[in-house]
Amino acid sequence: MKQDMILILDLGSKENAKIAREVRALGVYSEIHPHDITLAEVQALPNVKGIILNGGPNRVVDGVEIDVSKEIYNCELPVLMVDHKGDAPWPEDDEARKQALSNFVFGVCGAEANWNMDNFIADQIELIRRQVGDKKVLLALSGGVDSSVVAALLIKAIGKQLTCVHVNHGLLRKGEPEQVIQVFRHEMDANLIYVDAVDRFLDKLAGVADPEQKRKIIGGEFIRVFEEEARKLEGISFLGQGTIYPDIIESGTKTVKAVKSHHNVGGLPEDLDFELVEPLKMLFKDEVRACACGKALGLPDNMVYRQPFPGPGLGVRCLGAITRDRLEAVRESDAILREEFAKNGLEGKVWQYFTAIPDIKSVGVRDGKRADEWPVIIRAVNTVDAMTATVEDLPFALLQHITHRITHEVPGVNRVLYDLTPKPTGTIEWE
Repeated sequence: MKQDMILILDLGSKENAKIAREVRALGVYSEIHPHDITLAEVQALPNVKGIILNGGPNRVVDGVEIDVSKEIYNCELPVLMVDHKGDAPWPEDDEARKQALSNFVFGVCGAEANWNMDNFIADQIELIRRQVGDKKVLLALSGGVDSSVVAALLIKAIGKQLTCVHVNHGLLRKGEPEQVIQVFRHEMDANLIYVDAVDRFLDKLAGVADPEQKRKIIGGEFIRVFEEEARKLEGISFLGQGTIYPDIIESGTKTVKAVKSHHNVGGLPEDLDFELVEPLKMLFKDEVRACACGKALGLPDNMVYRQPFPGPGLGVRCLGAITRDRLEAVRESDAILREEFAKNGLEGKVWQYFTAIPDIKSVGVRDGKRADEWPVIIRAVNTVDAMTATVEDLPFALLQHITHRITHEVPGVNRVLYDLTPKPTGTIEWE
């Protein structure tokens, strides 16, 4: 790794990720590690310039205050204590925090601001080649930003040694399977296996109304389809995955060590024993998306900046038991909503927006006759961390225009509703 690093040791703080992001915002790479890391492990990490001991309300475990080893305190690296042992009260003001970090990172540690996506990409290509060698990698390519960036990185690093499998389960948004084929097969010349499993998934989901049961069916069937494709291939040693840094942090900082070891992906049979390749595992979501990582790899903007999309896809937006006609109505109304948001400058302004259709009908009028049809629910929210969310204040004229398009262009729909519920009390998704 070419970048200088500031190490953050977890001593019970809820702000580890925030401080890591603030250091990275200064242009210096940072990682979070557990408090019980040894000095030898620290010294084995590349280009560590300083250590932040980040305390907090959870630093007392079973009546004992956790701490780093004495050798960490006595090492030659500069150490900054944040809310630890009564030192260094951390400012709440953003500018004051930035100045305090800047003084430590640059003034005390002498680190260079050399954390950027060009260096990251170069490092990852080198690491991928070193890990994989002349062996083959298999990747489940959904078309989402994480798997797409992983695919693009692997293609740059190992080319035709990568095989991508794109499973179309019928629950993707309009145009997404076609985009995956166009970008990866035709533009990037990747080995891409396209699996049309629409009927297989929708037949399994027929009559299933419970959201959790739908999720289990979709997840389980995906594993089975992927397994079938994996067994058709020979010589696969590695499995590419779009693990990102929040996944590791939320699992506990000890996972930072464990993620480097040989292990298999959950759900696949034991005889399909792949080693993981996870080139994004130290990136935050906005670094994957907005720090030009994806763009530098030649991916189109509408793939890099794709909205968050649930794993079960439109399966949890076709509320209740999924029917093919109502699923198509969800897909078409969602496409209209996204088109209108793009036309009206809202595409990058609103964090997430989509449509959902409940399994109910209401009376309306169509061509002068009574028509029992579905309502479409529009959801448009803003959030920082998805823990809370506010509703976007859309212009009424725009809502009227979208309503007219949906009710006139989407078969079976006679009403459009706008969900005004923040989180809490409502969740972002309906199911």
